[in-house]
Amino acid sequence: MTLFEKLSRYSSSGALPMHMPGHKRNIAAFPWLAGLGELDITEIAGFDNLNDPEGLFSDMEKKIARIWGATESIALVNGSTVGVLAAVMSALDEGGELLMFRDSHRSVYHAAQLAGAVTRYLTPEADPELGLPLSVTPEDVAEALEKYPRIKLVCVTSPTYDGVISDIAGIADVCHSRGIPLFVDEAHGAHLGFGDFPASAVRSGADMAVQSLHKTLPSLTQTAVLHINTGLVDSKKVRRYVAMLQTSSPSYLLSASIDMCADFLAREGGKAVRSWFDALEDFRDAAEKLERIRLWTPDTYSYDPSKLVLRCDGKWLEKRLREDFGIEVEYSSPTHVLCMTGMGDTSESLSRLLDALTALDSAAPAAPPPCPAGGLPEQVMPVHEAVKLPGESVPPDAALGRVCGEYIWAYPPGVPIIVPGEIVNEDVLRSLKGGFDLHSSAKGVPNSIFCVDLTRKI
Repeated sequence: MTLFEKLSRYSSSGALPMHMPGHKRNIAAFPWLAGLGELDITEIAGFDNLNDPEGLFSDMEKKIARIWGATESIALVNGSTVGVLAAVMSALDEGGELLMFRDSHRSVYHAAQLAGAVTRYLTPEADPELGLPLSVTPEDVAEALEKYPRIKLVCVTSPTYDGVISDIAGIADVCHSRGIPLFVDEAHGAHLGFGDFPASAVRSGADMAVQSLHKTLPSLTQTAVLHINTGLVDSKKVRRYVAMLQTSSPSYLLSASIDMCADFLAREGGKAVRSWFDALEDFRDAAEKLERIRLWTPDTYSYDPSKLVLRCDGKWLEKRLREDFGIEVEYSSPTHVLCMTGMGDTSESLSRLLDALTALDSAAPAAPPPCPAGGLPEQVMPVHEAVKLPGESVPPDAALGRVCGEYIWAYPPGVPIIVPGEIVNEDVLRSLKGGFDLHSSAKGVPNSIFCVDLTRKI
């Protein structure tokens, strides 16, 4: 019996809830909860505890591990973010060194900050058309580990927000030859490894991998899974951090969504994945006929075909799709638009998108060239030290040469232009002025930068 089925049976049992939540499943009084409130309970007898699973949730997590091919899996209701925090913090002591993808999601930076880690960066090549980061190679990782011999954890984002996949098997070999665990932020890749999609990090040798089920699979927002392949990872320690960082009142609605998603994949996933993949192939074949709106296929190790990156004036295309065709995209930039697909997409939904693109194609303005990428700002102190220091907010131009005391993100996808402890240089200012929204739908350039007060400029 799935959790959803047990909740449905319990909701009709007539039991009097003298416990949380406060709506008491009284749908007549609170009609906006219809379809949800009936199943919303707290930790009561027979329903287990997500943060200390022994019954229902233990069985669910074992099922998830079997389906995705992990040694152990932990269900998450605070999104992939809590999995990232727990994975990084469990592997690093204060002062430990973390080798991470520079274009990591902000949760990885926050994890490093909370762990008191020293960050070292992997900076893959950028695509010449869009300026988006391409894959990290095993050689990149090997070179960085030679340069930084005190690394305790390697963290790679694969796939990226735009669908770029790295050689996780090769990177895992490099890490494991040195006794270093590999953590993969696979938040956008819960579907990988199913059907004809590229292999997942879980099955490619990653010691830990986090996946957001809700991003591409039939599960509610905030649902995610942290997979562990034991050996170089203390799974009990990881679980302690998850229990500490995740809400102490985990939602049974979200938990049931995770369980039903896994159950669906076990029963019908093969057919559903094939249907989705075939529809994507048909779309991609047809999209090749477009002349001005071009489908991006990067020259990289591997690519997730579920991500549809469309090269043209992205701001124009987003506006036209929304206002003329009722289509909302994932995000836009001056150079492109990202349309995310998921298992719920069909040949009909993709045909609707294709028809809109076809109608707009002849009028689509060309994309401008990407903002030139600069070098990494110089790091003079770890993030966790910089954020504790006093400082002042100054106009961007006045920040030149000073140590930044805050994160400045391009969000989504949450990639930083500069992080605390780094020196504001000309490249940073150029990115703020000319390319701040290159990766995002960000509103505009910040009017100030918080700088650490070191009594002098660096």
